[in-house]
Amino acid sequence: FAKGFRNSMAFAAACLPLVFGTIMAARDRALWNRRRAERITLLGLLAVSAIGASAGGRFYVHYYIQLVPPLCLLAAPYYAQLWTGNRAAPGRWFGPRLTQAWLALTVVAFSIIHVIDLRALPQTSAAGRYLAEHAAPNDRIFVWGQAAKIYLDARRRPASRYVESYPLTGHLFGGIVPGFDSRKWIVPGAWKNLEEDFAKHPPAYIVDVQIDTDQLHPMRDFPILAKLVAEKYRPVAQTAEGIIYQRK
Repeated sequence: FAKGFRNSMAFAAACLPLVFGTIMAARDRALWNRRRAERITLLGLLAVSAIGASAGGRFYVHYYIQLVPPLCLLAAPYYAQLWTGNRAAPGRWFGPRLTQAWLALTVVAFSIIHVIDLRALPQTSAAGRYLAEHAAPNDRIFVWGQAAKIYLDARRRPASRYVESYPLTGHLFGGIVPGFDSRKWIVPGAWKNLEEDFAKHPPAYIVDVQIDTDQLHPMRDFPILAKLVAEKYRPVAQTAEGIIYQRK
């Protein structure tokens, strides 16, 4: 609860111009004359987005992004009238010039933060660099585990629709206790789909990032993939992320 409250307050403060504009627009029924259906729809979208941001109970910062579109659409009519002089400002602190500067500053601040966050991202993965150097441009690869970034780093197409393996393992997000068996949550038909994908696009390389003893889903626990790797692949590299196998 504390994390949800803290992140919600932080979002409201960071997007206060949108929150303020939405409140003012939502309470002014005259603003929506002949647009009652649109008002109800946007309020409904905002409610659904709020449910989506909080339903998992984890309140990650990026979950709040889904609130931005309905807030923008609801606040826009209010600011349009305020900035064109068709509406009196509710106070000297919320006049047209101040709200325009406030919104502009919010956009600039978010842009700067985004650039800083991008610069702080980890460098290219070792597995991705190896595959970029050794795999042919048209080679398909498959990553066993939760490491879709390797596909991007390698600049190679996935051999399967499952760019992360949670549909095949039943992996549950949110910090599961080691030794917990999640296989009952495997998506029905997922392994058949994987075999069909491999038949259509055989992976030239398979990357196993589930090699540590504390990993929840080691390949050996999934006989279909373990047998395929044992019979048709050979290990060619071990990187910080895991073992890379190449088709024989």
